[in-house]
Amino acid sequence: MTERSQRPETINSSDYRLRTPEDYLQGMDAEILHSFDARQRQAIERLLRDAIPKPSPKVVDLRFTVDLILGRFYVVLFVGKERRRGVRSYLPARATQVGNAIAAIVLLVGLNLLITSVLFLLLYLLKSALGIDLFSGEHLIDKLNKF
Repeated sequence: MTERSQRPETINSSDYRLRTPEDYLQGMDAEILHSFDARQRQAIERLLRDAIPKPSPKVVDLRFTVDLILGRFYVVLFVGKERRRGVRSYLPARATQVGNAIAAIVLLVGLNLLITSVLFLLLYLLKSALGIDLFSGEHLIDKLNKF
């Protein structure tokens, strides 16, 4: 058995945000790890520090799962300041750009309809609770049925 297989893993997937370069280096065989001189080890640690993603503050951080008969799906929506460096090294295909634009429009329209519906419902319930009668002798459903 090698020393690595006897050693417990220090990298825990549930603590992804807490990982340090040292965690990754400890996953290496001890013989290889000790073969680096101080300068090489500092260079590797600097490289790992730059490679490990750093979480950025988000204005919106919405995460939830949807359980359907066919399977379980997750939905994630982040809104925050763009902190990635530079531009993409590739240009997305035209179909991808169009698809992204359509998805963004559908999401915005859906969110707008949801907020408008909830606001309308809350105002209608408030009006009813206060006893305000906008249509004398009739309810909103009666007006909608006449329409």
